[in-house]
Amino acid sequence: MANYIIVGGDNKEYGPVSEAEVRQWIAEGRLNAESRVRAEGELEFRPLGQLPELAGALPASATTTGAPPAQAADFAERDYELDIGDCVTRGWGLLKDHFGIIFGSFVILILVQMACGGVLGMVSVPLKSVLRSAPDVVNVLFDYASGSVFSLVVGPLSGGLLLVYLKTIRGEPTGIGEVFAGFQRAFLQLFLGSLVVSLVVRGCLLPFMYVIHARVAPLLEQMQHLQNDPTALQGLLPQFIPALASGLPVLCICLVPATFFSVSWMFTLPLIIDRQMTFDEAMKTSWRMVMKHWWMLLGLTIVTGLISSLGFLACCIGFLFTAPIAVGATLYAYETIFGVQKN
Repeated sequence: MANYIIVGGDNKEYGPVSEAEVRQWIAEGRLNAESRVRAEGELEFRPLGQLPELAGALPASATTTGAPPAQAADFAERDYELDIGDCVTRGWGLLKDHFGIIFGSFVILILVQMACGGVLGMVSVPLKSVLRSAPDVVNVLFDYASGSVFSLVVGPLSGGLLLVYLKTIRGEPTGIGEVFAGFQRAFLQLFLGSLVVSLVVRGCLLPFMYVIHARVAPLLEQMQHLQNDPTALQGLLPQFIPALASGLPVLCICLVPATFFSVSWMFTLPLIIDRQMTFDEAMKTSWRMVMKHWWMLLGLTIVTGLISSLGFLACCIGFLFTAPIAVGATLYAYETIFGVQKN
């Protein structure tokens, strides 16, 4: 018989304990269908109700909250209609009616990301100074690779935030601390989903990154050294503006595939955290469903992007209020497309 690790109500891990002990804890009411459990040797925790060998010990009335596990084939024949305006309105209503948990969860995500970005910067800056004399392509590839390390945190943390949103939308109990649930529920899959999507999307931007690094970065470095010499600094401006402008056509070209992939895989992380899919299943399912109405979802992406951008006009602080609305609108679209009621 297998042994199990249990996550208690205090979010601490207990065990390993035998199957007999788990059954006893169920009988005593210490565990339920939503209790997080993993067998020894496994990497990810799952709701106890999803383990066939233990689900039978649950009371007959016990059910797992949230959406059940699904596979890409479950959505193959499904179609949907999406009202972008309604999604945005409901996203605003979600923030207004549940401001504490939605705003608090989003702020935690931003703070953790900023802290991790600071640590990553402290590590990468010395390495960048070593590579300063290396060819431009080496520096661009270093930036590309180092940025991908961020997925170790961004994937699981974003998954936790999405879980808080989805539970709030469905009226299920949740809390701000569940922002970190992705590290327990599906760390590996959320990391891989975030990593692969990031690598592809950012890979589309590599030509633009190369142009900026080769033409603009050297001028920025010179301008930094000439801060105390206004005359020399002003002399660099005629070179800087054309160099920057030369990258714009490249950026426009690169944004076409980058936008296409971003929209096509926009539901990868929600499917992983909500439907317990592997990252490849989630990417395939998101792609298949988005392709049915790709232009409509592009429109949603543009609208939510504009809403988020409005926050930057208010000294950037407004982003903390507008971005949660955009996330909420996207997840209402997710509920429309993948919601349990359509199964």
